[in-house]
Amino acid sequence: MGAPLSPEHMPIGPSEEHNATPPAPASETPRRTLLLVAGSGRSGTSLFTGILARLGFHVPQPEVVADSTNPRGFSESKWVVDFHTRLLNRAGVQVADARPGAWALTANVALDEAVKQELRDWLEEQFRQSDDVVIKDPRLSWFLPLWRACGEEVGAVARFATVVRHPAAVVESKQRSYGNWQGEIDRTAGWVNQSLFTERATRDHRRSVVRYDDLLDDWTKTVARVGEELDLAVVRDAPAQLIVQVHEFIDRSLSRSRATWEDFEIPASLRALADEVWELMSDLASNGPEPDPAVERFESARAAYVELYEDAEAIAQSSIVAARRPGRRSRVPRAVRLVPKRYRRKVPLRWRVTVARALSRRGVPNT
Repeated sequence: MGAPLSPEHMPIGPSEEHNATPPAPASETPRRTLLLVAGSGRSGTSLFTGILARLGFHVPQPEVVADSTNPRGFSESKWVVDFHTRLLNRAGVQVADARPGAWALTANVALDEAVKQELRDWLEEQFRQSDDVVIKDPRLSWFLPLWRACGEEVGAVARFATVVRHPAAVVESKQRSYGNWQGEIDRTAGWVNQSLFTERATRDHRRSVVRYDDLLDDWTKTVARVGEELDLAVVRDAPAQLIVQVHEFIDRSLSRSRATWEDFEIPASLRALADEVWELMSDLASNGPEPDPAVERFESARAAYVELYEDAEAIAQSSIVAARRPGRRSRVPRAVRLVPKRYRRKVPLRWRVTVARALSRRGVPNT
């Protein structure tokens, strides 16, 4: 990012360069703001939310503890992670699930009135601490309608920010940070699935799309745009001392993944679709939150992905049936099936067994 900028050169207020959605009249603007940060894991959601937290948004405590995969912290509430994990387990869906039908499963779980009441009660508690609450979790995309509805029921206006990063960089970062228990093809498909359905879930609401690389290149300009598009007073009115804290928080050296497919063996049809979705999401970041000119392209890409996935399922039907056959589980242990065949020689069996046991304890579906 170059030499540190002085506060007077780090504007956070509205920019004349971008046509944003006009803010609602003050009398119509709810006092409470619920900012929902969506996006695939390893896309920069932690960086973006960390910036907002330092500008004055409240991240519900306690937070998930930082580790070697994210030494600057995740900026996500442990309660939120546990809440989403429990709902995903109940739905039989994993965090980066590539199945288009998985969205219906999570939507069904979110209809439970007890789930809604639990979230409403928790949100009320958070808004007693601050009028501006930010929620971030890679699992959040699966439950955006639930959060929006419950937020409205406690008097908060929901705003959506989606952080995006080139899918090749996301997959590379996940392989390096999380290991090979999930293959690069599955992770690419999961990125496409999550991106398309997150866009659809936020399309008719006030939203902003943020490119991770833009945050690293010029966070002040990028966050100012988000603040303008979403009418965020916390961003617009941020004092100089908080802006300086954000500048000290950002560390470009932590971005180590490359946006290239050359190291992966991704089917051409899936790779082309991932590149198209990346282009569409990038256009939203560049041209503003209104997707009208691109709606048809998004819908076409989503239909193409559903068709591609259904074709893959149909082709693999014999393998699916064989895996479910009585007695099959004992002959092909889960520890073996967890790792794609092409990687098994690189991952010792004892490690695969350890991973399988850990995932079982966490309730990850045996798929």
